[in-house]
Amino acid sequence: MAFVWDESLAAYDFGPAHPLAPVRVQLAVRLARDLGLLEGITELLAPSAEDDLLELVHSSGYLAAVRTAADAGAGYQDLQHGLGTPDVPSFGGMHDASAHVVGASVEAMRAVWSGGFDHAVNLAGGLHHAMPEAASGFCVYNDPAVAIAWALSQGAERVAYIDVDVHHGDGVERAFWDDSRVLTVSLHESPRTLFPGTGWPTDVGGPTADGSAVNVALPMGTNDAGWLRAFHAVVPPLIEQFQPQMIVSQHGCDSHVFDPLAHLSLSIDGQRASYRAIHELAHAFAGGRWVAVGGGGYEIVDVVPRAWAHLIGEVVGRPVDLSASVPEVWRQHVRDRLGRTAPSVMGDAAPAGYRAWADGWDDQDALDRAVLATRAAVFPLHGLDPERDL
Repeated sequence: MAFVWDESLAAYDFGPAHPLAPVRVQLAVRLARDLGLLEGITELLAPSAEDDLLELVHSSGYLAAVRTAADAGAGYQDLQHGLGTPDVPSFGGMHDASAHVVGASVEAMRAVWSGGFDHAVNLAGGLHHAMPEAASGFCVYNDPAVAIAWALSQGAERVAYIDVDVHHGDGVERAFWDDSRVLTVSLHESPRTLFPGTGWPTDVGGPTADGSAVNVALPMGTNDAGWLRAFHAVVPPLIEQFQPQMIVSQHGCDSHVFDPLAHLSLSIDGQRASYRAIHELAHAFAGGRWVAVGGGGYEIVDVVPRAWAHLIGEVVGRPVDLSASVPEVWRQHVRDRLGRTAPSVMGDAAPAGYRAWADGWDDQDALDRAVLATRAAVFPLHGLDPERDL
């Protein structure tokens, strides 16, 4: 198991008023250390991605535009490339900081693809909205897409990407829209109610890769039981059919009920259950090969650190009990640094059970209609019966 981290990754920083605050990752890493999750675990430093890596996904013209914005610094605008917007404000050093995040995710991928490690995690990654020629949604370069593209360049033939961020994983989907070697699966709040407004069930991939894109668009207010029901009704059958050589997963924790930018209602307990489910899929169908990256999450004290500490625990084989106490040394650190009171327990006391799809579905229920729409659109393209298990 490998943990990729470098304190200088915190340089990916849009400023104190921006919701993507690097302190959220720093607090998660510190909590994992204070819980003892990283003791004896191999820690890999994160190199910066060179242009040849970035150009596996992004155009050379876009890289030049980012460098120009980085040199100009705060206030510079290049709307053609999505730079200098409220979501992606320009800042000095933008190219270097963004390339560093990509390098960390490629390093995690290299660690697993080389066979040296079964699992690897880069919490600073997960910038899944960046497009080949434009920044979007807090994301300058698309680190999971570049990491997957690197694996393909090394001979990978089947990579599954599972995105559990509350926002649609549009940039990764776009990068592999017409590439049947990559199965992209995104579970997200409906595009009717949340950025980026994409990710409909009928979006299933390009002309030579029908079924390579899978989108589960969840209704506002979906809770643990509904989210887990949707996940298990869609994801395991497709992963089993696809038989990936590895799984890459993006773990934005902005699906939590406390997140200020979205409208789902998951708990830490439900999010932890999703990490375990993906871990199990990696062992069942991908030879145990699993690369996990971070993503969104904007409740920086109550949610992100606990959620991602649970993710690290799952990746390194040291799952944390949901009833475990949060270390007092970490809570004091939060008080000293942010002046806030941190949670005292690692879970939300919300048992994450769900009703299996095999028990039947209700076409009057919004969650079940969303699941059935995805199954109807995608399952036949993989030779699966959308009404199987009913």
